[in-house]
Amino acid sequence: FEEGWVKPKPPLNESGQSVAVIGSGPAGLSAAQQLRRAGHKVTVYERADRIGGLLMYGIPNMKLDKGVIDRRIDQLRDEGVEFFTNTHIGKPEDFPEGHINRIMQDANHKITYIDPNDLIQQYDSVLWAIGATKPRDLPIPGRELKGIHFAMDFLTRNTKSLLDSNLQNDNYISAKDKNVIVIGGGDTGTDCIGTSLRHGCKSLVNFELLPEPPVERAADNPWPQWPKVFRIDYGHQEATERDGKDPREYCVLSKEFISDGNGNLSGIRTVNVEWTKDESGRFQMHEVEGSEKEWKAELITLSMGFLGPEQTATDIMDLEYDPRSNIKATYGDFTTSIEGVFAAGDCRRGQSLVVWAINEGRGAAKAIDQYLNNKAKKNTVS
Repeated sequence: FEEGWVKPKPPLNESGQSVAVIGSGPAGLSAAQQLRRAGHKVTVYERADRIGGLLMYGIPNMKLDKGVIDRRIDQLRDEGVEFFTNTHIGKPEDFPEGHINRIMQDANHKITYIDPNDLIQQYDSVLWAIGATKPRDLPIPGRELKGIHFAMDFLTRNTKSLLDSNLQNDNYISAKDKNVIVIGGGDTGTDCIGTSLRHGCKSLVNFELLPEPPVERAADNPWPQWPKVFRIDYGHQEATERDGKDPREYCVLSKEFISDGNGNLSGIRTVNVEWTKDESGRFQMHEVEGSEKEWKAELITLSMGFLGPEQTATDIMDLEYDPRSNIKATYGDFTTSIEGVFAAGDCRRGQSLVVWAINEGRGAAKAIDQYLNNKAKKNTVS
């Protein structure tokens, strides 16, 4: 890109067929580009105000410069991909706090709603690439207190305010001068740590329910399994440099959010746990007697993973789901229970890495192209 070697590659010939891509994250964008280069008319629908999905609002700027995304989007536009933002495929709902539509509404963006069944009539094929955005909640006493937020609510509002006004419009959840607790680890938890530090939080703790992992693979975690080993990510390193210690506290079970008496969060009660194997070899969690503790906190972010894609829109289309609540679609052909409708990325495989989403998007594009070519041949014969 810097040398100008990456050029738009619009198709030499048009197929006369069209595809609707729902979602503009890594899976949706990679599929859109491949489908457009194959000669199909491609329209991408995104419910946020900016294209990019997880890449735009789910990953903070210090990890992913948005210019990298914008230059790719510009390339797709030059190749002929059409984008619609602030467009929700589904029906109007009372969206909960932290939902991307709620964030857009709070910022005075007008959202257009489209019935997904209309897309089947309008396009020759439809690809769902909506990600796995349903967060795992923590339903313990005090959950209704002000100051408890899902991680993606915290991160999205921060990035949007940063891009809109360099954090000058105050339309974000500030961690400045607050005691912050991040519940849950992983990349998202680390991003909450890094963002809180940049806000200037007073203190920072990261709760992990599981024990501290070993430095090297355990005997019951052989290759090719994912290595469950101790890692230091950028957020942990930055917190250690500022505060003199790693922010992670292991084997901590959250029991109750504490109120200040006025409906605001003031802390959390926890207990330590230990993990032991039962007779079948499975690990069981047990609370440690006498380990109860109270922690100060005016801001807590919940970063405990995701439960799959939101299903309100896909329910309208009567799509089937797998046992993990993901859209049921076979890897390789990416076909769903409805002819001409495909699914790829986290909404199909569950939350995973960006590179996997890109891979699935490209694979789905190949499958859709083959489907459309076969469809065209049948129409020609008939």
